[in-house]
Amino acid sequence: MLEAKGQFFYDEQGRKYHDCVNNISHVGHSNKLVHDALVSQNLKLNTNTRYLYNIINEYSDRLLKTFPKQLNKIFFVCTGSEANDLALRIAKNYTKAQNVLVMDNAYHGHTNSLIDLSPYKFKSKGGAGKKDFVHVLRMPDEIRGKWTKQNNKWINRYIEEAKEIIKKHFNKKNSLSCFFFESILGCGGQIELPKGYLKNIIKLVRQKNALCIADEVQTGFGRVGSNFWAFEEHEIVPDIVTLGKPMGNGHPIAAVVTTKKIADTFNNGMEYFNSFGGNPVSCAVGNAVLDVIEKDNLQKNSKIVGNYFLKNLRNIQKKFPNYISKISGKGLFIGIDLIINGNFLLPNPKLATKLINSLRLKGILLSTDGPYNNVIKIKPPLVFNKDNVNFVCSEIYKFLIDEDKK
Repeated sequence: MLEAKGQFFYDEQGRKYHDCVNNISHVGHSNKLVHDALVSQNLKLNTNTRYLYNIINEYSDRLLKTFPKQLNKIFFVCTGSEANDLALRIAKNYTKAQNVLVMDNAYHGHTNSLIDLSPYKFKSKGGAGKKDFVHVLRMPDEIRGKWTKQNNKWINRYIEEAKEIIKKHFNKKNSLSCFFFESILGCGGQIELPKGYLKNIIKLVRQKNALCIADEVQTGFGRVGSNFWAFEEHEIVPDIVTLGKPMGNGHPIAAVVTTKKIADTFNNGMEYFNSFGGNPVSCAVGNAVLDVIEKDNLQKNSKIVGNYFLKNLRNIQKKFPNYISKISGKGLFIGIDLIINGNFLLPNPKLATKLINSLRLKGILLSTDGPYNNVIKIKPPLVFNKDNVNFVCSEIYKFLIDEDKK
């Protein structure tokens, strides 16, 4: 690739590609307003965070206004992994506990501490397996889980199982520090958590005096359309929220947001210092990203275009039930679950790989995800429009027609 603009990549031959997976370039590649903010601030002042400057306060205040009022303290870092690592450190300091509760197939980052909290990694090839202090909740998968949508009490079964795990493992001698969760499970296969699930799990976790940490690295900043943060979909307020990827539109900036009480406890004499987290240029870039989201109504666009995308994909699903079991997601965070011969229990990673490679030749960049690598993930820049959706859906449709003829 040589250039990128908006929702498109251009390769060295000048070929144009629809970028359907770049949730980092949140407001579009090479956005001029973001670029100008970066250059302007860099010509004015860039330094480490040992010093005070207006933009860090201006950006902090503005970003915190997007959160529930009790989440009013912010720590700046450089990456989502660094944000999750700091959130874990804060939680362990606050609770004086070591145990961590996570969701199956979760991925929270690439540091040693976060690989330990990421079943997506520690259970896979090259992984070292689960550590004793990590406890995993079964993913509530409505089509391939232990309990599925065929059982009208399937959600309650997962909640009851979680209740038993929490009751069995955590007590005064063996206490829980935190529950890490994604509001929509990305590496789990773009799985939407069922209504009421998170609210109930968080209630159980807080009964053990542990903290609830929402990993919004992939789902934040209006991507889900109906809300600015995906945790709001579940009518909950986490104790800590971590941010990353889209925050700087490709520029490395991330953050941890929490309450005054938790932040004050962390301020225990061991100074927290981050040379580059919250530097002037990063804050100017982050501020410009918020400008573009507001100016171009990108959260609204995500909702409108996302609903249009989901509707079109579900129409394709109806025509090809032998290949597609489910279309999941919210806003511009979408998954297509591919199966073999209409059997929901037989994921089809071979077809998924073939589809993404075939569409690449048509100028569409997609990727696969999920525990079986059979889910087509779609997370484009929020400037994606209905014409882009029409092109992508028409090529998926053509691909499946060709498959059907074989």
